[in-house]
Amino acid sequence: MTHPLSLTDADWAEWMARSGEPAYRAGQVLDWIFKHRAPSWDAMTNLPAGLRGKLAAEFPAPRLEKIRETGSHDTTRKFLFRLADGQLVESVLIPASPALYGEASDRRTICISSQVGCAYGCKFCASGLDGWKRHLAAGEIVDQFLRVEAEGGERINNIVFMGMGEPLANYDNLLRAISVLNAPWGVGIGARHMTVSTSGLAPQIRQLAEQPLQVRLAISLHGASDEVRGRIMPVNKKYPVAELLAACADYTRLKKQKLTFEYILIRGVNDAESEARLLASHALQLRAKVNLIPYNTVEGLPWERPDERTQERFLQILRSAGADATLRREKGHDIAAACGQLRLQTQKSFAAGPALN
Repeated sequence: MTHPLSLTDADWAEWMARSGEPAYRAGQVLDWIFKHRAPSWDAMTNLPAGLRGKLAAEFPAPRLEKIRETGSHDTTRKFLFRLADGQLVESVLIPASPALYGEASDRRTICISSQVGCAYGCKFCASGLDGWKRHLAAGEIVDQFLRVEAEGGERINNIVFMGMGEPLANYDNLLRAISVLNAPWGVGIGARHMTVSTSGLAPQIRQLAEQPLQVRLAISLHGASDEVRGRIMPVNKKYPVAELLAACADYTRLKKQKLTFEYILIRGVNDAESEARLLASHALQLRAKVNLIPYNTVEGLPWERPDERTQERFLQILRSAGADATLRREKGHDIAAACGQLRLQTQKSFAAGPALN
């Protein structure tokens, strides 16, 4: 069943023609969805009752249902949504953060999921602990933006596809969602205000580089050497560091823009000074930014964040080598904001029996 938020303006024009409706009705539907944020077909009051009935019959799937929200002292907010088939997915609303953008910023960022669960099995991440369930439809990706913006009460102006799942493994739905989020008839977010994060799928990185939209790219590196990265990221066996960096070089050459290395600091795993020096070398080679992120503890996993002295030392090694590096300050550690944690906690609560408030 097609999700209505997956449809482009051309798709709606085709649907109207097929349904015997005037072409201009497509624009009216899009205005109701994206400008007026109508919650239902019945709310689209300037559409004939017959057309609203056709829409309800063709697209009966409900919108995302918020079942839980957690808030943080620093205003980070995490949302858990139920999909039409009962699966759960997370989104995070992040306040302005100098560590994310390198300067004072008034950006409000949403971290959007692209899959239910994850198949890539990064050893430190909660997203894949319950396995991979399915891809999200483009409309389910788009709806996270609409629902979180409505819940937050303020305009969101920055998107990161960095939540549950591997975005580039859901490539076609991701690209369709980006086109809807970017389009003037859709949400209207500039492509340069969208960042796709990947664990390192080299072929899809090259594929994304050939797309005309100037979306940004972030690499979940988390290890500068094959020895370290391979220990915590199984994807490194298929796409080792050298192959990943070569794909990144192709991306920056074609896109003419900087990429970001995301690097979660894990105590005793990837926080050695030798890794910092090698990471600096990779960053300088590609003129990439490095975003250091102290590990968010996940229940059931053995990893811990390094102490602040180790974090600062790692940062200083990068900067001393000339790399553009920042250390992300605390965002959401108190609300289990790492990918997949709220979903797992809620699933355990469901299994135990008591209802959630």
